[in-house]
Amino acid sequence: MLNSKVLLLNQNYEPLCVVNAKKAIILVCLQKVEIIEKRDHLVRSQYQALPLPSVIRLISFIRVPKKRVELTRHNIFRRDRFQCQYCGTHKGPFTIDHVVPKTHGGTDSWENLVCACVKCNNKKGSKILSKANMTLLRTPKKPSYLFYIQHFFGAHEECWKPYLFMI
Repeated sequence: MLNSKVLLLNQNYEPLCVVNAKKAIILVCLQKVEIIEKRDHLVRSQYQALPLPSVIRLISFIRVPKKRVELTRHNIFRRDRFQCQYCGTHKGPFTIDHVVPKTHGGTDSWENLVCACVKCNNKKGSKILSKANMTLLRTPKKPSYLFYIQHFFGAHEECWKPYLFMI
């Protein structure tokens, strides 16, 4: 129960991160956060009982440096929803493909890397899209940190969805 996930919001309701319930209860006891959404369970000590939080909000606003999503294979697969960006299949295995091949000046960037099935990646090879007679399903772009929280942590509970803009 103390290892369950709790969504932490800034004072302006911006999602910051996910913490475990033990950390959330400590923050509540230190009066650094308020409980916005709670679970049905109670956490008891010798002298008091607190509701087990699900969503908490900081009392004071904190400035957070702009968070960015790291460019990794798995994050590209997650951004593209584990779907080949050429044929649309969800059946793997998947590879990473450079939309503009490195031999044609392509770079390792969010805007140039896509998830591709092995068949489409082999068909395209080191050609540009027009020469390979292929098109992309979606234009690749850099995901926001909110997208990362939505897809990495997901909505563990239904009550998280409004705070993660998932409704």
